[in-house]
Amino acid sequence: MIVSIADFDGWASELPSAELAEPFTFVIDMDGVLRLAPRRSEHVACAGGARVLSAGEMSVSREAGRWVVGEVSNQSTGYCPDISSWSVVAEALDRAGLRHPSGFTQAVLFRCCPHCQELNIVREGDFVCVFCGGDLPEASNIDPVDEGGAS
Repeated sequence: MIVSIADFDGWASELPSAELAEPFTFVIDMDGVLRLAPRRSEHVACAGGARVLSAGEMSVSREAGRWVVGEVSNQSTGYCPDISSWSVVAEALDRAGLRHPSGFTQAVLFRCCPHCQELNIVREGDFVCVFCGGDLPEASNIDPVDEGGAS
């Protein structure tokens, strides 16, 4: 759990430098706390199997002696967080003392097909199911704090 810059420093100091160069898996737990794991970790494992407020990947680097989040996405097929979950991500990063962008640098739209129930990632505004060709809803239809699919 990362609730301060000291927590992040301690966590990062335990990682090999190669892992620091890669994005991390993250979740924001139900208490609004940032949890991090190496990129190859599953989001559901990072969350201890619990429900979350948001999830995705983020890259962190040192700039002028400070840790800075450069890239952050909501890419998690385990939780399928809506892009509206950015506010809880920003709050957790602010509390932890990590500078960050003003929004997801890669925002992913997830939709469950109402016809075949398959999970889809909407690409280029094309709200059509890649599995059955059915129309996907424009509004999110996945519980933003529930487990959506496989991560």
